[in-house]
Amino acid sequence: MKRVVFSVLGAMAVFAGVTPSAAGDRYADRPPVMVSPDLSAPWVLQLGNAPGIVRQNRQQPRLRAAQPAQPDRVQTAAVQAPAKRMVMRPQINPIYLPQEVAYDGPQKPGTIVIDTTQNFLYLVEKNGKARRYGVGTGKPGFEWSGTHKITNKREWPDWRPPAQMIKREAAKGRYLPTYLAGGIENPLGARALYLGTTEYRIHGTNQPWTIGGAVSSGCIRMRNEDVVDLYERVNVGTTVEVI
Repeated sequence: MKRVVFSVLGAMAVFAGVTPSAAGDRYADRPPVMVSPDLSAPWVLQLGNAPGIVRQNRQQPRLRAAQPAQPDRVQTAAVQAPAKRMVMRPQINPIYLPQEVAYDGPQKPGTIVIDTTQNFLYLVEKNGKARRYGVGTGKPGFEWSGTHKITNKREWPDWRPPAQMIKREAAKGRYLPTYLAGGIENPLGARALYLGTTEYRIHGTNQPWTIGGAVSSGCIRMRNEDVVDLYERVNVGTTVEVI
């Protein structure tokens, strides 16, 4: 009986030790909940402006990315991004890459021979050989043939379109500049070899996929890397036969 009494008294002592202020803590304001930017966006956004939620600064990159974008921006990104990944330009036919070939023409070594029918340029070498390059030649109405000398060589040449070309292109709604400084955007490419007193040149191009076709206004186009190679192999005064 004494043990029971002491147990009851002990329990009462425990409850008596709980102060009113400690018992009321459960109803006090809780500290704010900090939302980590590492939490997944869907359920973080569901919290909205719930009481007690302290949102991170919107300047934080991760949280800012989670904000709904404007409809027009979403549409633009959805259209433009795939377009860049899907851009594919035609590849040059391997037959137009530089190679050593047998050559039995009458020209002496060092002569340049341009076959505008097959779209090949030959640099004649010794022992019945020639170095052959693929070229782009004059489109219908701009074909020509003849023999000239290289009268000038230029690295990254400037471009001054002839007056007739400017007028002709303007009639098509395409307006050319009267002058364009040399550079990667210049249609003459990395090098130019000027032929006699004509307006024709052997030059590079920033459109290598056009090599092998009849595409120019009379000039002979080469890949930039090919015209650089040819440029280093020939000198002013070299004979050029266009057939």
